[in-house]
Amino acid sequence: MAKIRSIEIRFVDLQPTVKRTDAIQSFVSQETPIVTIIDEDGASGTGYTYTIGTGGTAVMRLLVDNLAPVLIGTDAAMVEARWRQLKMFTHATTPGAITALALAAIDTALWDLRCRKAGLPLHVMAGGAQERVPVYTTEGGWLHIATEAMIEDTLAAKARGFRGAKVKIGKPDPKEDVARLEAVRAAVGDGFEIFTDANQAFRVDEAIRRARLLEPLDIGWLEEPLVSDDIEGHVRLSNATTLPVAVGESIYSAATFREYLARGACSIVQVDVARIGGITPWLKVAHLAETFNIAVCPHFLMELHVSLCAAVPNARWVEYIPQLDPITREGMRIEAGAAIPSPAPGLGIDWDWDAIARVAVADPVTIQ
Repeated sequence: MAKIRSIEIRFVDLQPTVKRTDAIQSFVSQETPIVTIIDEDGASGTGYTYTIGTGGTAVMRLLVDNLAPVLIGTDAAMVEARWRQLKMFTHATTPGAITALALAAIDTALWDLRCRKAGLPLHVMAGGAQERVPVYTTEGGWLHIATEAMIEDTLAAKARGFRGAKVKIGKPDPKEDVARLEAVRAAVGDGFEIFTDANQAFRVDEAIRRARLLEPLDIGWLEEPLVSDDIEGHVRLSNATTLPVAVGESIYSAATFREYLARGACSIVQVDVARIGGITPWLKVAHLAETFNIAVCPHFLMELHVSLCAAVPNARWVEYIPQLDPITREGMRIEAGAAIPSPAPGLGIDWDWDAIARVAVADPVTIQ
């Protein structure tokens, strides 16, 4: 065990390679704070977090001004203790998006450091439950994409071995959503999963009506139909439809997941490692979902989630949305429609530091 000697913090702003829109917003950029923790042995671990275009500088200020200085001189091996220390230190701003995102950058760096010193990949260190996890794509299903183009992209994904695709919904006329989904199903045939995502666009009455229109299509799930803090609304919807209801990308505390699960308000958990506050709480949510016999299908961050999904037995899908390609040397490995976690010690992300330096918004900050 060794104490933390210094922490380096970088900030890059990555632009999506394709236009991304849903029922409530556009994904204009991925603001990406990157944290590297160096211990007294000279070993290092790197983690990161993200936003979809706003709030990244607020996360950076919290990291630089508050969280990183607190960790200097503390034991890097005590990852749970470090997470709880920072959670208590920020108790006045938790649970909340900015704090959770900042905690995630540090926690993922500590896990990377722990795994590297142990000589083990994350998926083994955190559980070692699976060797591969099925993958589905979201990149061809954005709301603005014409039906014909969406069909073309989905057929291409199927030909590449993908086992499913997600289609964004939330057109003003719900029958237009249905028509788009029917067209995709007719093109890809049976045996290929189709998921839907409303991105919190509906109220309860509308969600129930739309869900009933979607039921004959046998979709894999209805994702984020309501605002994420409306647990009672999700209970009513879950009781009113046969569709699996998926939630999680906009939930920032394990306690909220507990309420969803205990009240039968969802049937798929999509916990996001950055938005929940790191690997430490992500694993708790995944294991909690397992006790309810519910699958974990995390949101975004495929480069990190592939290892976490392989670590737990109830992970069912990895979502394909590539975003780290410009700043990594090697992308996520996919074989026969399944994502394969990296065997390398650490998180399994091969950072390209020269590329990071080229796209960095500012010079790195070092806390000692």
